[in-house]
Amino acid sequence: MFIDWNHFTALPALTGGVLIGLAVVLFALFNGQVAGVSGIVGGLMRPREGDTMWRLAFIAGLIAAPLLYQVFAALPEIRFETGSAGLALAGLLVGIGTQYGSGCTSGHGVCGLSRLSPRSLVATLCFMLAGFATVYVVRHLVGG
Repeated sequence: MFIDWNHFTALPALTGGVLIGLAVVLFALFNGQVAGVSGIVGGLMRPREGDTMWRLAFIAGLIAAPLLYQVFAALPEIRFETGSAGLALAGLLVGIGTQYGSGCTSGHGVCGLSRLSPRSLVATLCFMLAGFATVYVVRHLVGG
């Protein structure tokens, strides 16, 4: 994936952060749940009665948001610098990591840190360190 840092503007980034924070607070207030995407999707794999519709609505919102956004502005270009096998491996490793970490970056990094959870702080530090190490290995040791 490529991020065009030369055209970065702070206002849209700040607005996005505020909207994510507001959505997480409203989700917790009205649903009593942490907005961790892996937990929400994982709950569909082991559905409980009365627990499916809000999970499907959440996922539909994740899909609908960029579709709605493109009505008002062009979506940024998404470019992956790896093949299908690399993406599949990355997805598998993220899935394994969310199992070991008892949550994903949205659950720990956004929701857990805002609640001052020590477990989420450790998990987020591990996510970040693993990401830094992966980029270093892929760019400097393996692929260049």
